[in-house]
Amino acid sequence: MHLIDLQAFLSELADNNNRAWFVMNKPRYDILRAEFLELVSELITGIQQFDPAITGCEPKKALFRINRDVRFGHDKSPYKTTFSSSILPIGRKKPSEGGGPAYYFQLDAQGRLFFACGEYMPPADRLKAIREHIINDEVGFEKLLKDKKLKQYFGELQEEGKLKRPPKGYDADLKHIEYLKLKNFMIWTECPYQGLSSEEVKETLFTAYKSALPLVQWLRGAETFKT
Repeated sequence: MHLIDLQAFLSELADNNNRAWFVMNKPRYDILRAEFLELVSELITGIQQFDPAITGCEPKKALFRINRDVRFGHDKSPYKTTFSSSILPIGRKKPSEGGGPAYYFQLDAQGRLFFACGEYMPPADRLKAIREHIINDEVGFEKLLKDKKLKQYFGELQEEGKLKRPPKGYDADLKHIEYLKLKNFMIWTECPYQGLSSEEVKETLFTAYKSALPLVQWLRGAETFKT
């Protein structure tokens, strides 16, 4: 993928976020989108070597649309200034709909590669299932928290949106109460993609995602995800 061209396009889009400019530059977008689809296809092929569960993921369905949903937000800019993808097994809902953990990444207009694994803002039933899994699988959860490779690449579970008080129905003296307060079960990090080749981006993601596999597998063990 031509990452220099991608950043130039996204940067110009950020300065000209309107339909007229986008229509004029649609041929550029179509080329970059096709290249990004190829990158995602290669990522899926690589990830399935250590996580066969995502073998059936269709590359086109793993891509996010560049059009923004402007119905409810104050920002009415019609287009996102990122190319992004969420890779998860076929036939399951999106992570935000309770479909389990995903491998996510995006390339933005500032030249940053952001990548993450886990579940972002799962719905109430899924969140409850994860919390119950923490309580019922203390040994497995503690092993996950101590995983050296996961911590090396991503650090700790992110605490964005963490509750100040224990969730309803959970005692404050539970062993892992601070983790039970989480509303997301995600790990993420970022690095510049300026100066990297497409192959180097893929290798960065492969290595990081492989290190995150213990979290993905542990989350899949939560009750709502069992078959």
